[in-house]
Amino acid sequence: MTDNLLQALDSLAEPATLIVGDAILDRYIWGNAERVSQEAPVILLRADRDEVRLGGAANVANMVRGLGARATLATVVGCDMQGAELSRELEAVGVDTSLVIPVAHRPTTVKERFIGRAQNRHPHQMLRVDREVREPLSTEQEDLLLDLLLPRLESFQSVLISDYGKGVCTPRVIRSVIEAGQRLGIPVVVDPRPGQDYSLYVGATAVTPNRLETRLATGIDVKTTEQAFAAGRQLCETLQLDHAYVTLDADGIALVHSQGQPQLLPTRRRQVYDITGAGDMVLATIGVGLASGLPPATVGRLANVAGGLEVERVGVVPITRAEMRADLLAHSHASIGKIVTVDELAVALEGRRRQGQTVVFTNGCFDLLHAGHVSYLQQAATEGDCLVVAVNSDRSVRGLNKGPERPIFPEQQRAALLAALAAVDFVVIFDEDTPHALLERLRPEVLVKGGTYARHEIVGWEIVEGYGGRVCPLGVVPGLSTTNIVGRLRETGASRVAPFLNDFPERKAG
Repeated sequence: MTDNLLQALDSLAEPATLIVGDAILDRYIWGNAERVSQEAPVILLRADRDEVRLGGAANVANMVRGLGARATLATVVGCDMQGAELSRELEAVGVDTSLVIPVAHRPTTVKERFIGRAQNRHPHQMLRVDREVREPLSTEQEDLLLDLLLPRLESFQSVLISDYGKGVCTPRVIRSVIEAGQRLGIPVVVDPRPGQDYSLYVGATAVTPNRLETRLATGIDVKTTEQAFAAGRQLCETLQLDHAYVTLDADGIALVHSQGQPQLLPTRRRQVYDITGAGDMVLATIGVGLASGLPPATVGRLANVAGGLEVERVGVVPITRAEMRADLLAHSHASIGKIVTVDELAVALEGRRRQGQTVVFTNGCFDLLHAGHVSYLQQAATEGDCLVVAVNSDRSVRGLNKGPERPIFPEQQRAALLAALAAVDFVVIFDEDTPHALLERLRPEVLVKGGTYARHEIVGWEIVEGYGGRVCPLGVVPGLSTTNIVGRLRETGASRVAPFLNDFPERKAG
């Protein structure tokens, strides 16, 4: 499954995506929650940092850009400083703002969040203050938006409607966009607002409601998978959808098709710091995935990964393809998922370090894997959180003058045996005579080596210690080494070794 998702991630295109909806400017005030105020029974926040982020439909556009796609936002903002600031923030991340329309007598929606840290750590949201109006756009404002938007619709590969209930997504705007998308064959995906009359979304390609939104729309209290499937079927039938993605927070996504069997797309349990923006991230991923021609189920699984990463962050933060790849690699337990290229490994280790993990690195030929190898790799794993084993390629082994019969096993088989060990997180094959280039690229926190080496005898020690890493010689199991084992096999005589060699005809010539 991981390999399929990695391939799907690599196949994501850079589609032109239109986001229609309510743009919000998010402000964050960070500080330490030090004590209770003497003036009132409230927490005193000593602010030390202010931050501005994109919210609502603007956040969806930002997340589409984070996924490597092109994004154009169609919305209405006020003729005020906040509207100008929102446009500048959009342009800074590469979002096309040609359809962001300033209008008079309508303020830009602003949400201000106060984030407190307890004892300088563990940040949590303490309070949110909203400045907004929720009245629908006037007919004149609708005309202005649609007259600019509809003629350009055919230039997009997908349309995302982000309805936050702030007045931009009027019935006329929604119906006009969906009907135009149907005529042009462009997928239109809607993230609805709670309590909305969902009949406005008839004919959309898909909707992405959460449990609450689904219950309000269908009357079905979504507590089980079967209830999610039933609600999704109802949505598909009444709204004439191709499919519905019912998001189930920690349980993943229930994908229901207008035709065919529903599917539960489970997700990995995560440490939830802030659910803000998770729905936007799911919507963005689904939009980019469908525009890239991926199957709905694959798109939903990628959305699970992206949404899961989002809840591990505080506030709305775009999730990139590289972060999704790192997460997939970091949590793959299948052996095939452990054997990676250098580029894949670099991204995976970035994800591990983001989780506070310490990377341990070791290298060797690992020909004829034996108990000595297993013992030292298990010991190496205790030196950190993530053990990387770099394996000499067949060419590299021959260059080390191990003897004409070495390596006995080809590099892919040696890598597969190592990947099967629980202590090993990643295996990478390298072709150089030394691991110097790998160490400079990956910069592990700990370099280990089994055997009778002193610290300064371990190849690459100067590189690791040069950037502040640690070099750790490990022990050896007496009498166990590949060279000794091969020597004993040679001493037993050709007649006893011949059956073994017959299994590996490519090695006979040595």
